[in-house]
Amino acid sequence: MRRKQKRLLQAVGLALAALVFLPNVGLWSLYRERQLEGGGASGGEGAAVGPAWEEKRKTFLLSASQSCRNKLYLEKLPNTSVIIPFHNEGWSSLLRTVHSVLNRSPPELIAEIVLVDDFSDREHLKKRLEDYMAQFPNVRILRTKKREGLIRTRMLGASVAIGDVITFLDSHCEANVNWLPPLLDRIARNRKTIVCPMIDVIDHDHFGYETQAGDAMRGAFDWEMYYKRIPIPPELQKLDPSDPFESPVMAGGLFAVDRKWFWELGGYDAGLEIWGGEQYEISFKVWMCGGRMEDIPCSRVGHIYRKYVPYKVPTGVSLARNLKRVAEVWMDEYAEYIYQRRPEYRHLSAGDVTAQKELRNNLNCKSFKWFMSEVAWDLPKFYPPVEPPAAAWGEIRNVGTGLCVDTKHGSLGSPLRLESCVKDRGEAAWNNVQVFTFSWREDIRPGDPQHTKKFCFDAISHSSPVTLYDCHGMKGNQLWRYRKDKTLYHPVSSSCMDCSESDRKIFMNSCNPSSPTQQWIFEHTNSTVLEKFNRNLDL
Repeated sequence: MRRKQKRLLQAVGLALAALVFLPNVGLWSLYRERQLEGGGASGGEGAAVGPAWEEKRKTFLLSASQSCRNKLYLEKLPNTSVIIPFHNEGWSSLLRTVHSVLNRSPPELIAEIVLVDDFSDREHLKKRLEDYMAQFPNVRILRTKKREGLIRTRMLGASVAIGDVITFLDSHCEANVNWLPPLLDRIARNRKTIVCPMIDVIDHDHFGYETQAGDAMRGAFDWEMYYKRIPIPPELQKLDPSDPFESPVMAGGLFAVDRKWFWELGGYDAGLEIWGGEQYEISFKVWMCGGRMEDIPCSRVGHIYRKYVPYKVPTGVSLARNLKRVAEVWMDEYAEYIYQRRPEYRHLSAGDVTAQKELRNNLNCKSFKWFMSEVAWDLPKFYPPVEPPAAAWGEIRNVGTGLCVDTKHGSLGSPLRLESCVKDRGEAAWNNVQVFTFSWREDIRPGDPQHTKKFCFDAISHSSPVTLYDCHGMKGNQLWRYRKDKTLYHPVSSSCMDCSESDRKIFMNSCNPSSPTQQWIFEHTNSTVLEKFNRNLDL
């Protein structure tokens, strides 16, 4: 009895510790989040957007490339209305966004800043915000009468804009030094160009500012409609890497567009709910209907990528419905590739899309096939509509131990382990913790070839454990070779996957093809594909 009571007390203690201290969801984390983002009655972090903060921050942000500092822009540029929608945003984050726009933009180019409140209920966003913003004549606040969502809130702001250009920003951003002229210059030269700044990363915890991994890359998508970034192909690389470059798809909420051109395109589809899919809709529309889209390396805006969303999305709203709507209106026969990967979309109602199809017809927009061949022609190399055959799949059995690679106890970032091989997996084999695919990307993922998951075998050194990590499609730590001697070779670390039967760990080790613990047998193999891999040929 005492032993049971002791175990019960231990379990309760662990539960309480988790409740208080777990990252992102524990009470301490939530309290800290509220202190950082909410600002508190005394102003909280709002003090961190005053003159002293600005000068300290500017010193760091002035690290733009020399070629950007040497660029010349048109003497007469259009002015802009900056639209910033928000819902229950933290005080300091919202003020940082507004102050950075005011302090780092030529005053004559800011026609106005329009803050659009999407039915927030936090007290600091009511009279306190109005009193604070009253000191800035060109800042105004609009408020919705009910929760509208990001898309319709942006549309409300755009509908009252007076500037020549509309610039959309999120409410947790920081405009970098000289962010605005490079955007407006491209629109002044071609009013049908939508331009996007380079989006840098502001750390959620300490607000450090850094570039995204890979920095300048083209926006893209896979055929489940997840946003992706792909390298700029050699054909599009400029002698000066700070020059603007074409991008098939924007990341989301940060872009500038000629106001009249935006409305000629119909703005956002009013049938899209809350958020999600709108970046595809506006991207496909501008390219297919006579415009173009560019990313501007000399325009940089930081963005806080939050660990969790500090508000609830109203129930009954479906991201799937938004994506289905975009696919039905703009993607023509290519929508089938989405439905093959997301069969639940096939019979999902997208609502009435008659008006959107009429708009496409009236604008004489090109086909999605044209978009794929002329704009996103490099996308299929990374995300082909039809998946090329896999090199190997099924269980991965170790010769020396007779055990199989297993993800049963693994989560993202945790090491792989050995377990007894599962027999008679049945119809749900693809979802089994011991089924893997050595894909055409030369990475290894859980799942069978038709149902691979989004994380990959990853190793960082010649002695590190093999872990599961988000698939990035850029080879590197996730590139593998399955050799004729049955070793799984890791080119980056020049080592092979090994294991230990005693503790069932899987790790990298110096290659020894004669060691049975370094020999692995896939349940199924495609010798033709494997030979191509091992010749280092692109498929």
